[in-house]
Amino acid sequence: MDVTTLYSIGELSRRTGLSVRTIRFYSDSGVVAPTTRSPAGYRLYDLDALLRLELLRTLRELGLDLATIQRVLDRELSVAEVAAAHADAMDVQIRVLQLRRSVLRAVARRGSSPEETKLMHRLTQLSGEERRRLIDDFVDGTFGTVDADPAAVAMVRAATPDLPDDPSSEQVAAWVELAELVGDEDFRARMRRTARCQAAGRTLDIESEVGEQLMEFTRQKVAEAMESGIDPLGDRGAPVIDDLVHRFAGVLARTPDKEFRDWMTQQFNEAHDPQVDRYWRLVWIVNGWQVIPNLIPVYPWLIQALRNDRAAQSSQCAPPRIPEGAVPDGLSEP
Repeated sequence: MDVTTLYSIGELSRRTGLSVRTIRFYSDSGVVAPTTRSPAGYRLYDLDALLRLELLRTLRELGLDLATIQRVLDRELSVAEVAAAHADAMDVQIRVLQLRRSVLRAVARRGSSPEETKLMHRLTQLSGEERRRLIDDFVDGTFGTVDADPAAVAMVRAATPDLPDDPSSEQVAAWVELAELVGDEDFRARMRRTARCQAAGRTLDIESEVGEQLMEFTRQKVAEAMESGIDPLGDRGAPVIDDLVHRFAGVLARTPDKEFRDWMTQQFNEAHDPQVDRYWRLVWIVNGWQVIPNLIPVYPWLIQALRNDRAAQSSQCAPPRIPEGAVPDGLSEP
């Protein structure tokens, strides 16, 4: 191709794939000015103009605005600089789209109401810094006292929930629940009560008294019940908890009655609040941490089952009701 070759707008259109109208607009805007004009007044363009148009089309397809392209063509900015900046901007757009997709999937999976959908969208739209500030406010509001346990504060901060750029619908739902939970004053009070014991790794009195072997057996049995989907308040949970109560009573030389079950509940409830355990579970989900089976909080299930069983304890311990006219086994009629 001869460098002195001049092209009409029609020829540029055929070579670049751009419409005549678009090329005329770029020409009128000064982005790709005509090299000269024909005797009849038609615009003519040289090879440099053709190359500028080809680059302009490429950059426009990549999403760059016309003002930035003008600076590139005028060599005020290098293509590399513009490409890097635009790639960063696209990363932000991609993260926003990924987050919106996750919210929509969470809404579809949960069957969320319009109010919950708006809340979910608003909370997930927070920037990473705003989400960290939300958790910082929770930690400061919960432990910001002179007698706060440094170990408890460090434990909570070390497990700061951090929603990833492309969260799953489960992570989005967990983050929304977590954000609501940390703003609840009652939960903050619960967290203060239990975090000190958890951070110190202090063994509960009942754990020390019955020994590690029975405690490990208890964790195993409750974990199996949870994995099987057994409701602690249902009939299937009764044999599990009844067996455990009798084992604890045997080791402690106690009677497995209502009073003993009340005592067990109080002991396990001391440092294992269900809402606090739920907080840690949500943190695991949001952060995408692998759930380690022996770290699954089993005490909330155990406490619920014990409380449920207490209501039935009086009927369990009472002698069976004998229908009128029936004769119990082992007895003869007078």
